[in-house]
Amino acid sequence: MDVDADGAMGTESGKRIVVLALAAAVGGAATLTPARANEPVAIHPSEPRAGTERLIETLSARLLAAHSATAVLEAWCAERGLAIDPRLTAVRVSGPEKMLSDLQRERLALRPDEPVRYRRVRLTCGGHVLSEADNWYVPSRLTAEMNTMLETTEAPFGRVVHPLAPTRRNLSLKMLWTPEELEPPGPEKKLFFVEAVLSTAAGIPFCEVAETYTGAVLARGER
Repeated sequence: MDVDADGAMGTESGKRIVVLALAAAVGGAATLTPARANEPVAIHPSEPRAGTERLIETLSARLLAAHSATAVLEAWCAERGLAIDPRLTAVRVSGPEKMLSDLQRERLALRPDEPVRYRRVRLTCGGHVLSEADNWYVPSRLTAEMNTMLETTEAPFGRVVHPLAPTRRNLSLKMLWTPEELEPPGPEKKLFFVEAVLSTAAGIPFCEVAETYTGAVLARGER
């Protein structure tokens, strides 16, 4: 099931996620009932497939409704007991730099000669790789301290730029796993993909992210 800014949709099984994604894709915030937003969702042995779908729906809805994926994942990590210390670590992934498209440059309102930096990371919690993210950010729109932290530490992007009080505009949601698949998703299975643009509290865009969430988010640690 795919959702983009034009509102295209696929399978019937993803309708609840579609509604949330459409609201976020046009710049609105998805509305969650208190039960869906705050209560943990457990996988029941009698319904593993339905439970997995509910977990994916819950996490994707929280991400679409929030301004910080880092904050959502750290809360998720704590809720599911994945680590004693639920703070995320951003492990750099080496490889060729992905260049911005003309459309991405337009979304970031870049001048022709304005530099952009690229960062690819795996976001981990307690040894679980919860997501992989491509991040293009405009260093001139961050503080010198933020740029140094992004270049020299494993702090996740959301924690570094938190002082900017950023807002998040979702561009697309693409489901990569469906309940129709024969095998349940393992920890390395790609579940869904989200693209978003981050802007300062004043509305100045400074970053575009492309995040792929893995089956590791479905794990539950020992309490």
